Amino acid sequence: KRQYKNKKIVVKAKLPESKAVARMRNEARWLRCLNRYGIGPKFIMNNKEWFAYYYVDGIFFPEFIQKAKKTYIKKVILDVFRQMRILDKKNINKEEMHHPYKHIIVKDAKAVLIDFERTHVSKKPHNVTQFCQYIISKGISDILKKKGFRIEKRKIMNTAARYKKSMLDKTFKELIALVK
Repeated sequence: KRQYKNKKIVVKAKLPESKAVARMRNEARWLRCLNRYGIGPKFIMNNKEWFAYYYVDGIFFPEFIQKAKKTYIKKVILDVFRQMRILDKKNINKEEMHHPYKHIIVKDAKAVLIDFERTHVSKKPHNVTQFCQYIISKGISDILKKKGFRIEKRKIMNTAARYKKSMLDKTFKELIALVK
């Protein structure tokens, strides 16, 4: 276990066999940037080979929704959407939010996004719409339905499509109002 200032930390380093180019530097840069908007675990430091951030002691989103009550689940889903909206407005695409099984850690009914190695600037970011795809996917929507959510796939898909075209606050609000 690694520690920094008496707190647990995560140190991410490139695997020697990895063919990925500059992923560690990219992830460190984005994490440092996104921390300004309250997104991601708190960045500590980096060099060319590795970077470090404070460990988030929570559980992954799929496990959370199986264990938690509807009110907490809704709070976390809205928190993820809020963070996705910030990314969209900043023209930042996180990627992999249509299947973020290990990209969202939940601690104290708050979502912490992790893994920003594929993050990039985009004129057409799709964080909100990818997260919509995830919410309406079979496995997740089934769990949410068992928790008392009404997942109206067609309405969510149509509203997400309108959001993708306009990216308006009004359409975003309509979209998150469908989380019920």
